[in-house]
Amino acid sequence: MAKVVAVCISKEKGTPKYEVPEVKVVKNHGVEGDAHAGDWHRQVSLLGTESVDKLRHVLPDIPYGAFAENILTTGLILYKLPVGTKLKVGETLLEVTQIGKECHLSCAIRKQVGD
Repeated sequence: MAKVVAVCISKEKGTPKYEVPEVKVVKNHGVEGDAHAGDWHRQVSLLGTESVDKLRHVLPDIPYGAFAENILTTGLILYKLPVGTKLKVGETLLEVTQIGKECHLSCAIRKQVGD
């Protein structure tokens, strides 16, 4: 069964997200208090621990939020979900609008592990 492992926010763009005890998701906005929330197609970012674990051999102490995810899950292969899939997370209904995102050139993790 899929479950949420962590929820993360960042107060300012360009700063790492950090784990918080809980988040509130606002309809047509995203995670309340997160710098990346807004009226656009990627309001909430999800990432599976299965994806993070692929880099644990290079970055064993990588913290939750390091990939700019708002919600970290386990037991659900997110990258295999088709766009349009609806997910119920707690009391919130989310819709998958994009699979994956490009790491920008100045990304700290990209610099550590390479392309």
